[in-house]
Amino acid sequence: RSGAASKMSILGLKKKQPKTFKVKVITMDAEMEFSCEVKWKGKDLFDLVCRTVGLRETWFFGLRYTVKDTYAWLKTEKRVLDQEVPKDSPITFHFLAKFFPEKVEEELVQEITQHLFFLQVKKQILDEEIFCSPEASVLLASYAVQAKYGDYEPNFHKPGFLAQDELLPKRVLMQYQMTADMWEEKITAWYAEHRGIARDEAEMDYLKIAQDLDMYGVSYFAITQNKRDTDLLLGVDAQGLHIYSPNSKLNPNKSFPWSGIRNISYSEKEFTIKPLDKKKDVFKFYSSQLRVNKLILQLCIGNHDLFMRRRKVDSIEVQQMKSQAKEEKARKKVRSQHIHRHSTTPLSNVATSSRRNGRDCRLS
Repeated sequence: RSGAASKMSILGLKKKQPKTFKVKVITMDAEMEFSCEVKWKGKDLFDLVCRTVGLRETWFFGLRYTVKDTYAWLKTEKRVLDQEVPKDSPITFHFLAKFFPEKVEEELVQEITQHLFFLQVKKQILDEEIFCSPEASVLLASYAVQAKYGDYEPNFHKPGFLAQDELLPKRVLMQYQMTADMWEEKITAWYAEHRGIARDEAEMDYLKIAQDLDMYGVSYFAITQNKRDTDLLLGVDAQGLHIYSPNSKLNPNKSFPWSGIRNISYSEKEFTIKPLDKKKDVFKFYSSQLRVNKLILQLCIGNHDLFMRRRKVDSIEVQQMKSQAKEEKARKKVRSQHIHRHSTTPLSNVATSSRRNGRDCRLS
């Protein structure tokens, strides 16, 4: 009896002090659950997620969580449970790109990295977080369809085959008096041009167009220029810091490229941008929420670090990744040419006609 009692009290103790906690991580195309140890730092969880996904280009990504009315990124050097993470079980994180490359084609090496970026940017465009003209939207949709369905086969891809797919931003759909069938026809006309483009190439073509959109890769924050008034928006991206009017996220009034900033300092809600050129004015702005200020500072430091890194020689790891990716691409090309050898249209003609510039796409 006493043995049973002591067993129960041990169980009771265990219940009070759990050794592990549960975490749910949502990536752009999967949900995963992990059991984490109480002592784990953010880095332990982040590394585990990257290994599980098979991602090596970890420097673009982070684990994002929601806190009060804003979001934050899990810090790698602090214990997970010592941060302001939601106290639910499981604790939910979104695994997302935190930083964006300057040139997708040169910097995104692994296919999985390209795929995660493609899914994230596509969602941002459909959710209207990135503004996209109707013409560009249709062209992008056609690459998304190529990535999902492979080559267009008129006998197989019958009218209505895109009925279940969300392909265009609602704003674009509302702008024109067009039926779903008419939109599908427009998209399919472009889709048919992409014959012979593999999934990973179609996703990269999508990103190459998307990266030229004004709002691509920019994190926006409400700021004021002085303590009393002048509401503004701050944009932080791979190129630098940009100041916008509150109702215009497309064209900044003022930009500070990373190469022209000497330092950014922050104290008591006040940020100071000091340009390298001492003749230029120091720019000050205010942001009232401590949580948001930490986020702005984090994004500034991280983007600036990557900006500097791009201007150095690639690390051995990145050089290896690039050569592996090159070999893999060459192998794929040989395979796909083998498959397409029996197709009636020469591949080279298709490739050149399909890589037309988006400007040719007219909605009239």
